Amino acid sequence: MTQINSNSSIVAHITMKLSDGSAADSTKVNNKPAVINMGDESISPAFEAELLGMTAGQTKEFTLCAKDAFGEKNPDNIHYVDITKFGADTPAEVGSIVTFTQPGGIELPGMIIEVSGGSVTVDFNHPLAGQDVTFVIDVVEVK
Repeated sequence: MTQINSNSSIVAHITMKLSDGSAADSTKVNNKPAVINMGDESISPAFEAELLGMTAGQTKEFTLCAKDAFGEKNPDNIHYVDITKFGADTPAEVGSIVTFTQPGGIELPGMIIEVSGGSVTVDFNHPLAGQDVTFVIDVVEVK
């Protein structure tokens, strides 16, 4: 059986749980496992370290602190946007996730956290930033 190493490509189901035990997200919901390419910096070194040595068919549960999961909340990722940037198709409502197109066509999602007068406060941090997250990994395939 092929073990996960620092150059592996992995197909796995990932379930994320918050510290209160509630499920935050799971690839099992839509039965679309994630593809992880070890060493491409798409996941944290701590996450990669947890995967090393696993093989197809194995399941592992582990918890990462906020900085190793989705990072700490960064105050520089909170921006104030003029309310005129919103409209009927994209209303400025607290809790809504809006996507802004950046130069180069890159889309950046953010959550509206406050609407005050003509200003809308948008948090571009990952929704799980600042939280410890428990991951359950079900390895489907190792290449």
